[in-house]
Amino acid sequence: MREIVLDTETTGFDPLTGHRVVEIGCIELFNHMATGEEFHSYLNPERDMPAEAEAVHGLSVAFLADKPLFTAVADNLLKFIGDSPIIAHNASFDMNFINAELKRAGRAPLSPDRAIDTVLLARRKFPGAQASLDALCRRFQIDISARDKHGALLDAKLLSKVYLELIGGREPGLALASVEITVDQNVANDRTVRPPRPHAPTPAELDAHAAFVATLKTAIWFQVPST
Repeated sequence: MREIVLDTETTGFDPLTGHRVVEIGCIELFNHMATGEEFHSYLNPERDMPAEAEAVHGLSVAFLADKPLFTAVADNLLKFIGDSPIIAHNASFDMNFINAELKRAGRAPLSPDRAIDTVLLARRKFPGAQASLDALCRRFQIDISARDKHGALLDAKLLSKVYLELIGGREPGLALASVEITVDQNVANDRTVRPPRPHAPTPAELDAHAAFVATLKTAIWFQVPST
């Protein structure tokens, strides 16, 4: 089963007010395990970068000035995602932004039904507990020392590990260990062998059986096969 873990960084909170995607990171999972295949792109948002957004992800207008527009990467993004389910943290946020960019680029939107929201998974699994990515990484003892700021690709990689824990966790021994079975040749076979007991019918049992057979008029062994 193929799944795509997706994360975005943006200029703000709402694409309907003109905010844009500035980074996309995707990780491919197969049977819930990362394959090493990924999609990553910084994007020129064609607008200013609010200071509060830059404080979150550290992406400035100057850094993004020579990056591609979304229209230039849209086809490669869609090809990478394919028809796979999309795993995202607060999925409606990422899906709304991606679909706004797809609409602006003249592409069909992604169905929200394809998205699996890890925030909802976490709240069902740990009611009342914090469900941020940082909090879940701490809960599952996932190293976040490299996450001084938000980053779409790094966060997608962290989320892939969180998702695995939320759906049941990694089995402690995925690699099959070979088990050597030894037989102690010195164990004595001291079982007593008993002779078979006779089970022949008594004369009374033979007479009873014959009387019963005589009552059978259509027994198959009385029938003469046709030639």
